[in-house]
Amino acid sequence: MPATTPDASDLPDAPGVRVRRVYEAPSPDDGTRVLVDRLWPRGLAKADAQVDEWPKALTPSTELRRWYHGPGEGDHDEFRRRYEAELAAPEAAAALTRLRVLAERGTVTLLTAAKHPEASHTAVLRDELTS
Repeated sequence: MPATTPDASDLPDAPGVRVRRVYEAPSPDDGTRVLVDRLWPRGLAKADAQVDEWPKALTPSTELRRWYHGPGEGDHDEFRRRYEAELAAPEAAAALTRLRVLAERGTVTLLTAAKHPEASHTAVLRDELTS
């Protein structure tokens, strides 16, 4: 993790795809707001989050999350490789295709509770959506 405390604005947006922390106030230019975390963010009311979609098939598996955030924390490159393999599964691939279509039509904002989105699954997902 970086020594400083970056926010989602440190993760560059790709055309049609933005990344924001779910705790930030919704913006009119967010487009379709998509929560990309498996668990609902602590302390956040669903009405306040204004989430349009929550495709859990796109989130890292519980096992992968636990490995990455567990004792000694997993290597980010290995996490990326494992997560990309999970995204190739049929249900995840279908959800990824849906988000690509939405991004072609307008802005998609990927929402995460991660404190460091650039070092989380959100960066991998953004890259997959724009590749």
